[in-house]
Amino acid sequence: MSDAGMFCFQCEQTAGGKGCTRVGVCGKQPDVAGKQDQLTAAMIEVARAAHGKAAGGATDELLMQGLFATVTNVNFDGTRIDALIAQAKAATARLGGAPAYDPQALFHGDADATSLRATLLFGLRGMAAYAWHAHVLGVDDPVVTGWHYKGLLEIGRDHSVEEWLALLMEFGKVNLTCMEILDRANTTAYGHPVPTSVSTSREPGPFIVITGHDLLDLKDLLEQTQGKGINIYTHGEMLPAHGYPGLKKYPHLKGNYGTAWQNQQKEFDNLPGPIFFTTNCIMPPKPSYADRVFTTSVVGFPGMAHIPTGPGHRKDFTPVIQKALELGGWKTRVEGKPLMTGFARNAVMSVADQVIGAVKAGLVKHIFLVGGCDGAKPGRNYYTEFVEKTPKDTLILTLACGKYRFNHLDVGSIGPFPRVLDMGQCNDAYSAIQVAVALAKAFNCSVNELPLTLVLSWYEQKAVCILLTLLALGIQNIRLGPTLPAFVSPAVLSVLVNKFGLKPVTTPDADLAEILKK
Repeated sequence: MSDAGMFCFQCEQTAGGKGCTRVGVCGKQPDVAGKQDQLTAAMIEVARAAHGKAAGGATDELLMQGLFATVTNVNFDGTRIDALIAQAKAATARLGGAPAYDPQALFHGDADATSLRATLLFGLRGMAAYAWHAHVLGVDDPVVTGWHYKGLLEIGRDHSVEEWLALLMEFGKVNLTCMEILDRANTTAYGHPVPTSVSTSREPGPFIVITGHDLLDLKDLLEQTQGKGINIYTHGEMLPAHGYPGLKKYPHLKGNYGTAWQNQQKEFDNLPGPIFFTTNCIMPPKPSYADRVFTTSVVGFPGMAHIPTGPGHRKDFTPVIQKALELGGWKTRVEGKPLMTGFARNAVMSVADQVIGAVKAGLVKHIFLVGGCDGAKPGRNYYTEFVEKTPKDTLILTLACGKYRFNHLDVGSIGPFPRVLDMGQCNDAYSAIQVAVALAKAFNCSVNELPLTLVLSWYEQKAVCILLTLLALGIQNIRLGPTLPAFVSPAVLSVLVNKFGLKPVTTPDADLAEILKK
C-alpha cells in the first residue's frame, strides 16, 4: 500500500497499467478502497468460521453482497461498506469465531502467488455478481454458493503456483455453472430472448433511464410505472432486456438511451429524468444530474438517493417515479437509429442448420466473437476498426457493453443473418459457449478446430471470471485487450500463453491477417 493506504489494480484502467495508489482512476477514494480490503478480509474470516458448518441463507447472501460490493464501479459509499464489515464480523462471531486475516496480505508477498491470489479473488467477485442476479430470482446452486466460501477460504491460505492454477481451473468450471443458473433464472422468468429491433428515439414526456444488469429491477419498475405516463429507457448493459418476451411486452419500455457506461457523465449531463443504477457501473455523478441519481442493492455513492430492498428482494420505486414526473422529461421527439439485440442461444440455435449450411457452403468463412467490457482508456477503438475490417463473408457474435464500439455500424448481412449478432449481457457468454459447443458437435470437431476466434475486451471482474471459464474449458488462442491485466505477473502470463495461447491484441490488420491465414 502507498502512504495514503491504497492499492488497487483490479480493473483494466488502473493507473499507469500498474495500480492506483493515491485515488482510483474510477474515482474511488483511498479510505473506501481500504475499507473494501477490510471487507474482503472480514469475509475470509466468515469463510474460516463457517468451514465444516452449515452457515445459512443470511450468510450466503452476505458473502454474495460483500463480494459484489467490491467489484469496480459498484460501491463508493464508505458508510455502506462499514455496514457490510459489521455484518461480516457479526456472522463470524455467530459461527464461533475464526483467526483474523490481515487485509494487507491480499496484495503482498511473492509476485506470482500474489498474482494468482488476486486473479482468484477478482474472479470470485465477478461470479458473486452473477450469482446474486440468479439468487434474487430464486435460483441458486449449492456448488456455486459453496464456492463463495471455498474461494475465500483458499484466498486466505498459501499455495504453490501449481495449486493456485488448479484452483483457478476449478473455479472457472464452477463459474460456468453460475452463468448457467443465471441463464435459467432469466429465461424462466422472462422467456428466451428473440431478435428485436430497439428504438433509440426519444419520446416527449416523463421518463426513467435504468442502467446496470438486474432484470428483476427492470420488471418491477415496469410494473410500478404502468399507466403513469412514464416511459422507460434502458442504458448500457440493460439493452438486451428488450429481447425478453416477458419484458418487451410492456409498451412503455420505449427504447435504449445512450451507449456504454464510460459515457454516462456526458450522456446524463442535465438529463430531464432520473437515472436508476441497479448494478455497476456508476461513475461519480456530475452536479448537473446528481439530484436525479438513484442507487439500489449493493450500489452506492455518497449523497445519492438509495432505494432499499424489501421482502422478496422487491422494491418501492415511488421516489424515482415522483422524480420523473417532477422533471417532466423531453419536450420534443428526437429520432434515433434502431439497434438489434436478442440473438441469444435459443435464437441462434433455432437457425443452427442454416448457419452450419452457410459455413459448409463457404458463405460464412469465419465467425468472430468480439465483445466484453468497454472502457474509456485509449486503445478501445481497436474493436471498432476490427469489426469494420472483417471480411464480408464473416459473422460477428457480440455481447456485453463492448458491443457499443460497433453496434451502430452497418456491416451488412449474410443471407438471412445480420453480420453482427448481439447475444446479450456479459453473463450471456454462456449463450456463446453453448453455440460454440453445438457447432463443434455438428462439425465433429473440438471448439478449437472451428473457424471461430474470440477477440475480447475486458474492464472489470466479471470479465475475469468469464475468461477463467473459457480457459477452464480449454478454449485456446483468445485475443485479449486493450491491455493485459496488471495483476498478472510475467511468470503467470507465460503459463497462460504457453498453455492456452492467450494473446494480447496488436492491430486489427495484423490480428486479422494472422487469424484468417489459417
